[in-house]
Amino acid sequence: MSDSTKPVLRIIVASTRPVRVGGAIGDWITQEAINHGGFDVRVSDLREMNLPLMDEPHHPSQQNYTKDYTKAWSADIAGSDAFIFVMPEYNHTFTAPIKNALDYLQKEWAYKPVGLVSYGGISGGLRAVTALKGSLTAMRLLPIAEGVVIQFVATHMSPEGVFTPTEQVERSVKPMLDELARVTPVLKQLRTQG
Repeated sequence: MSDSTKPVLRIIVASTRPVRVGGAIGDWITQEAINHGGFDVRVSDLREMNLPLMDEPHHPSQQNYTKDYTKAWSADIAGSDAFIFVMPEYNHTFTAPIKNALDYLQKEWAYKPVGLVSYGGISGGLRAVTALKGSLTAMRLLPIAEGVVIQFVATHMSPEGVFTPTEQVERSVKPMLDELARVTPVLKQLRTQG
């Protein structure tokens, strides 16, 4: 049930692999965001959305969308005030599905903050985060400094596929959500001025 008095925080799960841990991490961070209480929390799972490689005939800046899935994606992002990307690291960078999802749109992303929840092996996905930040800022998104980094993610998964964070990972969640809550209204003012 949505709460129209709170800013909309959209959690985007970026892994589309048939077997993945991203869904479990997405479930966990969604519950953390709900418990935080500062947002109307909504989830977009790129695996479920199944966006094809960007196939719109017009440049996204025109917002002249021809596909129903693009129109739905546009409405979801336009109706969001802040984001958390739940993202793995593949080959030292971010995934193709997240870049594709970003590139479908342009104006809908502008002047909104992003928290990054990354996971992987020894780097915890930080190389992917670093690589993605250039694209985010070029789209006028604001990646905040606070984030959640999950190293050696496979060791935190139960045989049933449930993610259990370490104490250190758990402690990193509230500062990220607090910063998103602090920055979101300021950026909303920028959007209403334009």
